[in-house]
Amino acid sequence: MQKINLTAIIPEELANKRLDQALAILFPDYSRARLQSWIKAGQVLVDGTLLKAKEKVSADQEVIIAATIVSNENWRAQPIELNIAYEDDDILVINKPAGLVVHPGAGTPDSTLLNALLHHCPELNTIPRGGIIHRLDKDTSGLLVITKTLPAHTKLVADLQERKISREYEAVVNGVMTAGGTVDAPIARHPKDRVRMAVVLSGKPAITHYRVLEKFRTHTHVKVNLETGRTHQIRVHMAHIHYPIVGDPVYGGRLKLPKGCNEELRTTLQKFKRQALHARRLEFAHPISGEIMTFKAKLPTDMQQLITDLQEDTLNHRS
Repeated sequence: MQKINLTAIIPEELANKRLDQALAILFPDYSRARLQSWIKAGQVLVDGTLLKAKEKVSADQEVIIAATIVSNENWRAQPIELNIAYEDDDILVINKPAGLVVHPGAGTPDSTLLNALLHHCPELNTIPRGGIIHRLDKDTSGLLVITKTLPAHTKLVADLQERKISREYEAVVNGVMTAGGTVDAPIARHPKDRVRMAVVLSGKPAITHYRVLEKFRTHTHVKVNLETGRTHQIRVHMAHIHYPIVGDPVYGGRLKLPKGCNEELRTTLQKFKRQALHARRLEFAHPISGEIMTFKAKLPTDMQQLITDLQEDTLNHRS
């Protein structure tokens, strides 16, 4: 359990505001939803009195918060190796390998990134979702930022919602792109297959920018920037414009081998059983200091080998 003890005096400019609104301004390190839960639990006193969230406050009233954050006992710490790119008292940046699920869920109750994080940093048990503010699919590799304190969590969640966190990916897609572009197409659950996501007119807004890094005979190496963060967004958008990601088991379609390719490329493509997608760059303002922080993670070995084989195939077939 974590104890939270806060005090403040209501200033003149917050008089006649709802209690929850005033607290959100007085204590910006904590989300409004969390403050509302403390009010409902009777952990907030205003001049020694319990008030409802919607009740108005007056100038010079004393606010005392004595709250307890209870650990999520369902989460289990497990000694799973982590590739830590950076760590301080407030945040942790992880380079996640392909094959590691980020958060426990149906079918994967443990052996996830969260279980590994709890072993490394037990206090994450009191942070919403274990401090994980954004996700990568199981078979997508690359950078993730984790928050270790409630103030850091509140700030970075807000920055993510306001699109202030820059996330850059690299991918290898099927097909030869003529140029980069932008996909602006809403995403929601597939109307017939609930396991899949799809471009659906009634879905949530989703914007993906992509740029060509290198062209091969029948594939393209691209850089992708997310403006929004929908489930499977890059994978869905690339498939939507008919350039599905190599190896994607859900959206990639049937394997297509370049005509006349050598045995090395044939084997690499046949054995590439995950989406060739890597979160290579992450940039954000540190939630406490405000310092702009930039992290880069080089391509994993399997994607490097894929690109090398595609380059060789292209050279071998030049006229």
